Amino acid sequence: MTGGARPVNPAEVLRRNAEECGDDVALICGDTRQTHRELHERARKLVHVLRRAGIEQGERVALLVDNGPASLELLAGVTLGGFVRCPLYTHDLAERHRYLLDLTESAALIIEAKYYPALEPALRESATVRTVIVMGEQPGVPGYERLMTEAPADPVEIDLDPEAPYQIRFSAGTTGFPKGILHSLRGWMAVGAETLAGIEPALNHEDRYLAAGPLSHAAGVPVWPVLTAGGAIVVMPSFDVGEFVELVERERVTLSVLVATMVQMITRHPDVGSRDLSSLRLVLYGASPIPESVLVDALELWGNIMHQSYGQSEAIPVAALLPEHHIVDGTPAQRRWLRSAGRATPSSGIRIVDDADRELPAGEIGEITVHSPGRMVEIWRDPEATAARITPDGWVRTRDMGWLDEDGFLYLADRKEDMIISGGFNIWPAELENALTAHPGVREAAVVGIPHPKWGETPYAEIVRDERHDDEVSEAELIDWTRQRLGSVKKVTSVRFVDELPRTPVGKVLRRVVRERATT
Repeated sequence: MTGGARPVNPAEVLRRNAEECGDDVALICGDTRQTHRELHERARKLVHVLRRAGIEQGERVALLVDNGPASLELLAGVTLGGFVRCPLYTHDLAERHRYLLDLTESAALIIEAKYYPALEPALRESATVRTVIVMGEQPGVPGYERLMTEAPADPVEIDLDPEAPYQIRFSAGTTGFPKGILHSLRGWMAVGAETLAGIEPALNHEDRYLAAGPLSHAAGVPVWPVLTAGGAIVVMPSFDVGEFVELVERERVTLSVLVATMVQMITRHPDVGSRDLSSLRLVLYGASPIPESVLVDALELWGNIMHQSYGQSEAIPVAALLPEHHIVDGTPAQRRWLRSAGRATPSSGIRIVDDADRELPAGEIGEITVHSPGRMVEIWRDPEATAARITPDGWVRTRDMGWLDEDGFLYLADRKEDMIISGGFNIWPAELENALTAHPGVREAAVVGIPHPKWGETPYAEIVRDERHDDEVSEAELIDWTRQRLGSVKKVTSVRFVDELPRTPVGKVLRRVVRERATT
């Protein structure tokens, strides 16, 4: 059975796989090997678990779960029941989760037991969460496995409207507060299909996709295309470079999604030269262009199978840098491609516009506006914000700045809101600045991203101390302060104390100057 790039009905995919290749493996995670037939059965059970709890089609189901043996059945079951999936990010703290539960008015929460205690007080007060299901053991809270055991596996009779809400992803706004990005079922099915459009040979039942990162993030994009082709998903609970190369060799993995940091770690692993990674035929990466030195090592390791994808939650994918564009010994123009985000994907469009939305010619920098079959429906229940991002003719204002060359390659110049991308995660300066100025020893703070050899970028802060604070705050104290409030992924990693922040005549902080001072 082979799969094409056309977006499909996921309920039909699950049913067809159960009938046509039911004994073939669908999921591999540790000692768990789940067949397509078992996946379909468990997905139906989850639908009945949620229906028994009073959750109705179209209501939001939040998931605060790690990658694990239940990853596919959670994804498939929520989809099969016509519920709206809201994947929370495990690296966020309880306060953020509470905010997102309220924002989406989630009716149900499926949560790992280890995350429950921190969120339990908020769940008691929630006006919308009616059902909490714990993965593992938590006294007084329904357990996932018990509920699944008790639930029937009866067929699910439901009409999945392609235009119905499918998923709400989360992306921080300029204030540091998250916003919900709503995708329809049709739109999200198109995300995976467009991302993998044109790969040769097309996906088939022999493909095995290694989900090396959280399935709540970019690692989730190829799941439905691989399942559509009758292939299998190999799930890593968390990324470990040694386990990655072992899984590729043992399970004959054919594709994976990585960030540049992961690629670098793999190519530098001491055992990688003795491993058989020849089964890999596609490595998708994103978030930022890959350093040329890392690319050279990767090409030597597994050949020219690199594929960069550019997009954002509001419109994904938009552009791709294909394997044939990853040339390290070509002409100056070909080598320049490595610094680009590639060309528009087959069904997408890119145009560069000025502040009046006038299209600019090649070579001129402006805002990147895009059209993609994976475009969002709206910013969740925020018509004003939606109108600010979607043009009257349906294009998305990315708020990224860049330009197109004469050959249609897209180059990023800057980000309008100075977002920091560290190890593939988006970090907004305002969020860190709010946390820093909450410290009694800090009067003002400015945060920017600076280059980091491993993570691509890392948050750096300039701080003006508050002279009213008796004890002089230290760099180590502020790093720990942000870790406690925003988690280890988003903490600042270096701090410089200054007498005043650089500002424009009207008082706006000059982040460009802050960044220059940090890197000189």
